[in-house]
Amino acid sequence: MKIDTDIRHVTKPGANLFRELGFPPDEAKRLQAASRKQINDTHVLKQQLMDELSTWIAEHHLKQAEAAEILMVSRPRVSDVVNKKTAKFTIDTLVEMLSRVGKPVTLAVG
Repeated sequence: MKIDTDIRHVTKPGANLFRELGFPPDEAKRLQAASRKQINDTHVLKQQLMDELSTWIAEHHLKQAEAAEILMVSRPRVSDVVNKKTAKFTIDTLVEMLSRVGKPVTLAVG
């Protein structure tokens, strides 16, 4: 049995994926805006959590290897936190890392 791997369509950068999936124009525009907002909100939250971790590392004058041991992650993961590589982390992972250093995260819905 042959698996079909032919590419039939490529969405251009910046195109509205929802429109290309067949949603009516108004609905596609609304869905795209909601999607972009959610992505941005998640990015901002990750940055805030990473800022807290980076500040903690700096305040304790830790080298990345030392911080990695305390956070129970690899040194490159600490580098990714310090350099704000938000795409490499889930919110859960960042919250867990903050918890390990005695900085519990409180969620406020507003």
